[in-house]
Amino acid sequence: MKRLLMVICLLAMPAFAADLGDDGLHKADWMRDTFKDLREDLEEANAEGKRLALMVEQRGCIYCTKMHEEVFPREDVASYIRDNFFVVQINLHGDTEVTDFDGEVLTEKQAARKWGLLFTPSILFLPQTVEEGATAQSAAVALMPGAFGPGTTLDMFTWVNEERYALETEEDFQRYHARRIQERADGSFD
Repeated sequence: MKRLLMVICLLAMPAFAADLGDDGLHKADWMRDTFKDLREDLEEANAEGKRLALMVEQRGCIYCTKMHEEVFPREDVASYIRDNFFVVQINLHGDTEVTDFDGEVLTEKQAARKWGLLFTPSILFLPQTVEEGATAQSAAVALMPGAFGPGTTLDMFTWVNEERYALETEEDFQRYHARRIQERADGSFD
């Protein structure tokens, strides 16, 4: 019976691999191809009623592959991101120019270094307004460092989108996530 249930679950999951771009990074349909001027990207995200997120990845990253093949293709995760977020991909070792919120123009690799990002994938979540002179790293309301399962990923995107980081309660992300696991009560500890 367990095997039958497992086979059914595997068949229900999307079975396609994420597309790879010329830069060797995975491309999801909800990622935006922009000029990487973060001030303009934030303006456009706000105009669409979405939150800006910077997804830092690198070629050959096994954890990025895991996210793009096992987590991001899930319809509940993909549709939530597509509906609520404006995602700009940054290549940890890339040479494309990025204009940070403070106006500094750097290559992607210089920006990632400036922001202190060492691991991929890393997702920086930005607020709707960024103070003058702030950097993406200093303005970020949350950082998702690394690969996580679908429940954790969806909870992080939801926590940011609902601005739960700004609530004056004791419920930080970890407590929020634990509560959501309990509410789902599906036996999963993701």
